[in-house]
Amino acid sequence: MRPGRFQDFAVDVLKNTPGTARVQTLADAGDTQHPFGLAVATERGESRWQIIGQLPDGGRHDTPDTPVEGTPAPAGEGPRPGDAPEAWLAAAFAAAESPEVERIERWSTRDDGRPDHIGVTLFFHNSAKIFVRLL
Repeated sequence: MRPGRFQDFAVDVLKNTPGTARVQTLADAGDTQHPFGLAVATERGESRWQIIGQLPDGGRHDTPDTPVEGTPAPAGEGPRPGDAPEAWLAAAFAAAESPEVERIERWSTRDDGRPDHIGVTLFFHNSAKIFVRLL
């Protein structure tokens, strides 16, 4: 899934997630610096997320963005109102149970010793990745 299609997917998922007060693209929120991203308001406040993509292995930008489906990432618990933004976002994407998403990784919980890195990586069945980082 490429950033443009992911952004549309994310807006749809998040606007239908309980606890969302508002979700819009960064462009709609007035951000002209980042081509793809989201501004998400919940009861904890607003968070802004940049979306960056990595093509699937052997992929090229001039080829179609062809979905590959498989078993969705485990849904786990849904997002809770008091969750930190990263946890809330990861839970919302997991709860969507997209058959394109193989797994979701939260950056702050990785073993690399960098808990100050806030974001999520979505790994797709076609080997593409989407990185959603807190601005």
